[in-house]
Parts: sequence; structure tokens; C-alpha cells
Amino acid sequence: MDKKDCATLFTRLKRSMPAPTTELEYNSEFELLIAVMLSAQATDVSVNKATDVLYPKANTPESLVKLGVTGLTPYIKSIGLFNSKAKNIVATCRILLQEYNGQVPQTRESLESLPGVGRKTANVVLNTAFGQPTIAV
Repeated sequence: MDKKDCATLFTRLKRSMPAPTTELEYNSEFELLIAVMLSAQATDVSVNKATDVLYPKANTPESLVKLGVTGLTPYIKSIGLFNSKAKNIVATCRILLQEYNGQVPQTRESLESLPGVGRKTANVVLNTAFGQPTIAV
């Protein structure tokens, strides 16, 4: 598929779904990033159950770093791969604080440099949070 075909496809998709969204529940770009990181190998329903309890306690990079891996784990234990996800989330939060002033980066390369963030997660965040024309596959 060449660039012209891709552009045509994207235009058609945009017409049929002008405001696509996710079933993940979030109130900020940061909450979306964490929810999408948790959603790998999990359902949106299970992630929403976990974040419904987690976010009132910790929903910023600072608060998740303070919570730490040990403190985060009980909140996400119902989600698959919770140990590695907890480590990646806390490490990501540290990087966000050190390198991005606590903000979610707005480029695929920067997002993919974060622990636990691959191309699909980056594209979901870029499209959903920042309106960039990406497709998560």
C-alpha cells in the first residue's frame, strides 16, 4: 500500500468514525498512557476495574513513583503480567519526571523509549490523547 492509498483509507475511516475513542477510562494523557500500558494482554474491562481503584490513590508520575512497585502491585494484581507492568510503570514515571517534566511525550520515538511502551501503545496514546493520525496495530 503506497502513501496515497494510506491517505485514502485514513480519510474514509475518519468519515465513518469522526471521533473514535477507547473503552479505557482516563482523565488525562498520563492516565491514558498508564491504562494502555496495563491493557497489554488484558481486557479494557479488567484495566478499568484496576484503575478505578488505583487512580484515586495515585494518578500522577510523582504519586506512582512514591507508591513504588510494591505499592502498585496490589492495585494491578488482577491484570496479567502485573509484576513486569508494575516495574515498567514505575520506571516510566521516573523517566517522565526526569526527562519530560512529568508530561507524556508527543512523539512515537519518545514514547517507545519508555519501558513497557511499544509501537501499539505509543500509537494509541498519540491518536487518542493528542489527535495524531496514527493507527494502533
